Amino acid sequence: MNTGPHGTGGLPPAFLAPETSSFVDFLAAHAPGLLPANRSLPAPHDGFEAPHGTTIVAATYADGVLVAGDRRVTMGNVIAHRDYDKVFPADGHSAIAIAGTAGIAVELVKLFQLELEHHEKIEGTALSLLGKANRLTTLVRGNLPMAMQGLAVVPLFAGYDLDKGVGRIFSYDVTGGRSEERDIAATGSGSVYARGSLKKLYHPGMPEAEIVLAAVQALYDAADDDSATGGPDLSRKLFPRVCLVTEDGYRQLTQDEVAEVARSVVDRRLEAPDGPRAALL
Repeated sequence: MNTGPHGTGGLPPAFLAPETSSFVDFLAAHAPGLLPANRSLPAPHDGFEAPHGTTIVAATYADGVLVAGDRRVTMGNVIAHRDYDKVFPADGHSAIAIAGTAGIAVELVKLFQLELEHHEKIEGTALSLLGKANRLTTLVRGNLPMAMQGLAVVPLFAGYDLDKGVGRIFSYDVTGGRSEERDIAATGSGSVYARGSLKKLYHPGMPEAEIVLAAVQALYDAADDDSATGGPDLSRKLFPRVCLVTEDGYRQLTQDEVAEVARSVVDRRLEAPDGPRAALL
């Protein structure tokens, strides 16, 4: 450790001089071994299973954008966790949801949160929503060596664009390819079922109560057909995680708020197990 002017321990000079507004670039210069792209991994072997997070969805609505996810994490054919969080605040006006290798995904989320916080502290202003989405592209691409070993992370990023006054959604592939989604998005093992369900229930400009109900219905449908997706667990009081991002910022619905919606969905499914029917025309 370097010594200060009085011979006491202190931080190296690089930590005291803002060389870059990117925390990832700072790590690359001063601690490259901490970045996923620079880690040395052993060859994959048969039988290795890591916990995987599954289904997440996002949808724009009248006031902004919703992001939601089920709570189940699986490891092969085993339920590893029943109450895992897959939706997180990226900063005050954006959210990130994760699917893929759970431990690696949570680490990526923390690095992304630091990246946005570091930029705001150094520059004195937050990145634009598109700028945040581009920074996440770099992080996902940096995880490609681990994805090639079977430890992939596929996030969804959504936020409220303060310049345009609308909610926006961005999806990614394992190489870091970014696409802006129109209206709805889903990823994870149950995403085909969740997206199909949400597609039939969604219409632009939905109010908050309706979009929350539609998201819970979509996750229920995913759990109905995908064993790796967890549905509402009434006995354990475990329900999907639902978050909203509006002009006022990020807000996570309380367990009681989601529980009320989830219980109404379950009660209705006792009469109509396949859920609501969309009109043919």
